[in-house]
Amino acid sequence: MNSPSIILDSCSFERFREIAYHFVCEQEADVLLGSPKFSDSCISYLGIDPQDELLLHPGVSGAEVSAQMKEFCFTGDGPVIGYLSYELGHELRGVESCKAAEFPFLHLKKYRAVLIHDGGNSSLSLLCSDETYRSVIVDSIPQNGGVPDVELPSFAEKDIRMSLDKQGYEEGVARTLEFIRDGLTYQLNLTTRLTMAGGDLDPVLWFFALHKSYPAAYYALFSSGEKVVVSTSPELFLRVENGCVLSEPIKGTQRFDEYSEELVRSLQSSVKEDSELSMIVDLIRNDISADCRYGSVVVEDHKSVFAVDNLLQMFSRVRGELADGRDCIDLLLNAFPGGSITGCPKKSSMELIDKLEPHVRGPYCGSIVLIMGPQDMVASIPIRTAVYNRETKELDYWAGSGIVIDSNPEAEYRETIAKAGKILDPESV
Repeated sequence: MNSPSIILDSCSFERFREIAYHFVCEQEADVLLGSPKFSDSCISYLGIDPQDELLLHPGVSGAEVSAQMKEFCFTGDGPVIGYLSYELGHELRGVESCKAAEFPFLHLKKYRAVLIHDGGNSSLSLLCSDETYRSVIVDSIPQNGGVPDVELPSFAEKDIRMSLDKQGYEEGVARTLEFIRDGLTYQLNLTTRLTMAGGDLDPVLWFFALHKSYPAAYYALFSSGEKVVVSTSPELFLRVENGCVLSEPIKGTQRFDEYSEELVRSLQSSVKEDSELSMIVDLIRNDISADCRYGSVVVEDHKSVFAVDNLLQMFSRVRGELADGRDCIDLLLNAFPGGSITGCPKKSSMELIDKLEPHVRGPYCGSIVLIMGPQDMVASIPIRTAVYNRETKELDYWAGSGIVIDSNPEAEYRETIAKAGKILDPESV
């Protein structure tokens, strides 16, 4: 996948945001936006003028998904950007569900041109095999003009329809605790969907305003028919670089008004949060081992903490090396969906989730992917993610928490609401 690449110029991250905003407005470009505040995610991508797409809907088998993804992603030039819905995991794991599909299993695109910004060296490069179109893109880059500042919308709780309201969510936690005591799961991620009238919301301006106010490592803006996926995720599912594999599962959350090392130590010493993260790390190790060289899978930086969205988040790094004969799509589909948003054991937890949650998840808790070749991929888990429907002008936002044996229903609901803080009017909660 070696489209001709040219270095255009030195380019600050703020300048790239302006360029990205221009192409999204003019050509409905898709964006993967990192942040200089997170050194591991300093490369951003802008897909311009989609030329081909792969849409797979429920009914296709896991084997067909793998075959079609590989043919689409590994043939021709240029990177592929798109998403996998959480419900694809039902097919891959053999989980039966009676819920009506609201999203395709996956939607991937190839582009006529891709702009890449490297925040590490402040460079801007262009991938484009069409020399004439390359000149068109270069000439189309605006010389000036910023991203308009807009006030972030906030929605009052009374104006939001929740698939699981406070009572329903706490009852769901209580039922989950019964399942844990019965030995059906030992950790489960329970979510709710918040639906609200978007009114005059512009999803593009909202995306860039969110990024400015709440920077995170794996922002994504992706158009899929009448729907626009707006992901503000801080979580890396899988990164593959020349066959080297990295996963960074997040488990453990603490809200803060003012950052302090004391709060960090408090989170790291929490028995509940430690058990949540340790269970998921063990699951991730198992998930990636099938496609990694024997003996290469290791855990590093266990119980590290970073701050995002006024929340402290605890995570670990799980590393490995792709085995001979395996590629990044093998790894992605065998590990999908991410363990941090299912629970343990994975299949039985997913079966219980389907019973407990009255909604579908769609792109939320699935994966947003950038695939550059058999040995190179970045896949985030779209938590802190919304979908805006241009036709109905409704906005869906999902949030959830991990339930373990010592979880408190009311505390888990408060954590879930804290993760929706970007969209909620704090005075109404």
